Amino acid sequence: MASIADNWKDFSGAKNWEGLLDHPINTDFRRYLIHYGERVGAIGDAFNYVKASDSYALSRYPPEEFFMNVNLQNGNPFKYQVTKYFYLKSEDIAEVLELDLEGSAWIGYVAVTTDEGQRVLGRRDILVCWRGTILASEWSQDFQFDLTPASDIFGETNNPKVHRGFHNVYVAKSSKSKYNKTSAREQVLAEVRRLVDMYALNGEEVSITVAGHSLGAALATLNGVDMVANGFNKPSGSDIGFPVTVFAYASPRVGDQGFQDVFNGLTTDLHVLRIKNSKDIIPRLPPAFLLGYQDVGEKLEIDSTKSPYLKDPKAEPHNLELYLHTIAGYQGQEEEFKLVVDRDIALLNKSLDLLLDKYNIPPKWWSVKNNGMIQIDNGFWKLNDYVPDPPTEDDVEGIILSLENSILSPA
Repeated sequence: MASIADNWKDFSGAKNWEGLLDHPINTDFRRYLIHYGERVGAIGDAFNYVKASDSYALSRYPPEEFFMNVNLQNGNPFKYQVTKYFYLKSEDIAEVLELDLEGSAWIGYVAVTTDEGQRVLGRRDILVCWRGTILASEWSQDFQFDLTPASDIFGETNNPKVHRGFHNVYVAKSSKSKYNKTSAREQVLAEVRRLVDMYALNGEEVSITVAGHSLGAALATLNGVDMVANGFNKPSGSDIGFPVTVFAYASPRVGDQGFQDVFNGLTTDLHVLRIKNSKDIIPRLPPAFLLGYQDVGEKLEIDSTKSPYLKDPKAEPHNLELYLHTIAGYQGQEEEFKLVVDRDIALLNKSLDLLLDKYNIPPKWWSVKNNGMIQIDNGFWKLNDYVPDPPTEDDVEGIILSLENSILSPA
């Protein structure tokens, strides 16, 4: 992995991925993109879908055991430790009815490379991952296409507007909520600021990577722009910021020309790469002609229909595992698909039924043993619930004060 440690700045867009987006793409760059996509997909793998559970819609595992339980620890050179979970609060009444958490659900985590991971990746990487849509109630936010002012995030300059539903998810909070007395935005920014200050004090080389899929890709983009616009990539008291990179897998569009203008003013420290499957409709939504939506950043386009492993080449083009499989093997439109990264094809059937039957991989094979039920000493059974501690207002008190006093400190 020496090439990744040596080339991480280029792979993270320091030169806007110049020469890296033409197919066939660099093999280590493929590994790099797969690595971040896997970290996003892990949220869904650990998400508690059991409505009878006290931790429904939360993580099944505590932060210190997260990567072990989603099988990203053993044999994986990219070592991280989760430092914080964060949560969304929806104001949609359907969400309140669906969840027993006053409308909150786990949507992502902040992690940081261990010393071992730092050596492999070439620097201390602060990682923020946002999942895609899981709960039915979240679809109502996805389809709130109308634009809303984002001056509460970016200030008045450029009059930026963003997708109303994504904005709601990002900033919503409620004093009645167990997990969202503070917003997802505040929770993430507080933890990023804490880690930035800690590793700056150690004199380390630091990067911030924000990654997401679908809804999570849109939120990752919003979050990355927010971090740099409001200086959260800068150690306290410093004018020099750490680089921020967003890897947005299958991202819908986020904002208008004003939002794009905000982004364009930040590109010294901020780089966004949108990874798009050519047959996936979601990255084409909302339509560019509708209300003036604009893309930000660079684009890497892939085409999963070139894969010879699929029983239906046109099926499920939005699926994250299919994206990662395609990144591993796509050589361009004129070349045959070849898995130059040895990524297990069994992962294509992890949550769907995509593989040709001849590979003898059962469909939808990923599951939690006995739906989380365990047998206790007397022979009876019970749910083995891990219920995470909710964020406290003390965790983000300084961030809230900072945001209230100065929506935009000059970045």
